[in-house]
Amino acid sequence: MSIAEDLRAEYASLDNLVADLPDERWASPTPAEGWTIAHQVGHILWTDRVSLLAATDPDGFAELLVVAGADPLGFVDQAAEVESRRTPAEILADWRDTREMLLAALADVPDGVKVPWFGPPMSATSMTTARIMETWAHALDVADALGVRVEPTDRIRNVAHIGVRTRDFAYMVNGRTAPTEPFRYELTGPSGEVWTWGPDDATNIVRGDAVDFCELVTQRRSIDDLGLELIGDDANEWATIAQCFAGPPGSGRASSKEGL
Repeated sequence: MSIAEDLRAEYASLDNLVADLPDERWASPTPAEGWTIAHQVGHILWTDRVSLLAATDPDGFAELLVVAGADPLGFVDQAAEVESRRTPAEILADWRDTREMLLAALADVPDGVKVPWFGPPMSATSMTTARIMETWAHALDVADALGVRVEPTDRIRNVAHIGVRTRDFAYMVNGRTAPTEPFRYELTGPSGEVWTWGPDDATNIVRGDAVDFCELVTQRRSIDDLGLELIGDDANEWATIAQCFAGPPGSGRASSKEGL
């Protein structure tokens, strides 16, 4: 599958979770404090809409950046709140149209052209990968709220790739200095295939299930609840601040073992 097809499939996976929900279930709380299912889907809609703006109207996106810069966290939360007040049918219809327009717009971005974003500008491929990551992460929140499990697929390799690439970013947003030596990552995908990044002789190694790794870097699970093997002081430190999404340091999730 192409990366665009991977994104389309992640959209469909989240859509399938909510398409037949009674309206009242959209008000169910999710693991993200203060966010309901409506907030989660509304946030994906809003972010897809902003991505579409960035890909098609850089000047318009630059104006949005000025507004967002005044209150980065509040800006995102407020947008999710506004979307959540719409009816589920309106949210879904708007999101389905917007995501199709975004897929088409990203396909039209010429090679070598960067799309502006809240962080560094990105290629269309990188932005598509970022949309996969965020859609997957928020779908996990929705699935948790519904008490269901979405069967993982090897599409999460896209999420894992971002998790690897953003190692130094996690240090930066936390005001720390990143290690100079690269890590070795050895992750087993849902199909059983082993994916690797980094040199064979690295002294810091992150090894284990790819789903666990993706849940860590998207801050959907505490490191204490995951089965990752961490070798080396730097790898152990990084696991406490891992973050593959843009913005200030995330608050993460509490361990299910707390209070036991």
